[in-house]
Amino acid sequence: MPQQQPEQQAPPVQRLRVRYAKRGRLRFTSHRDFSRAFERAVFRARIPMAYSSGFNPHPRISYAGAAPTGSASEAEYLELALAEVVDPAEVHAVLDEALPPGLDVLEVVASPGGSLSDLLEGSRWRIELGVDHDTLADGVTRFLAADEVLVERMTKKGMREFDARRAVVSLVVAPADGAEQGRASLDVVLRHGTPAVRPDDVLRGLEAVVGLAPGPAPLMTRLAQGPLLDSGEVGDPLAHRA
Repeated sequence: MPQQQPEQQAPPVQRLRVRYAKRGRLRFTSHRDFSRAFERAVFRARIPMAYSSGFNPHPRISYAGAAPTGSASEAEYLELALAEVVDPAEVHAVLDEALPPGLDVLEVVASPGGSLSDLLEGSRWRIELGVDHDTLADGVTRFLAADEVLVERMTKKGMREFDARRAVVSLVVAPADGAEQGRASLDVVLRHGTPAVRPDDVLRGLEAVVGLAPGPAPLMTRLAQGPLLDSGEVGDPLAHRA
């Protein structure tokens, strides 16, 4: 008997780019758990997805630049491939309703083509710490003055050592006015690369350089993700559209 060939699916007719947030307790959702929740939301919302070919077709969803588990984010991105042309505003409404509070759809736009991942060159983070402003400011000055700051982190390929300083585009202590006593925050822009430097790697770098302990439960929030501008700021990847 000849082997049965898998059904070939029609190519997508539209692609949509989605920005979403991970807030509150949902920041502890792993990328795998989020992808499952998002696929269920797509099904409940009856979005006309395009599917992959093969014996086990799955909805064509491309995830880009996911934040580490435990980090909050206002700038997570993915792309949907659709079998029909739809209104992005309608997809925004039905997706946001289908997802649980804390996983919030912020923007949906038509894709102009090209790679979304290629636009995600850097991220801006806010890191809230149990460290007073002056101590943190001194640590930041010494960190930025270093030629390199080597840190170690366990990865899928084992323990890796890399330079946390090289990825830091800017690192400043947020104004202390109105801050809770004994706490301060960092505003950091990180250049994406391989291996990827995360905000917790910067904290390990500060500890390595000046022995600065971050205090209990630092809260890390990605504020922006996108192209790195000449000014050192992070641009909007969804602004790159026709």
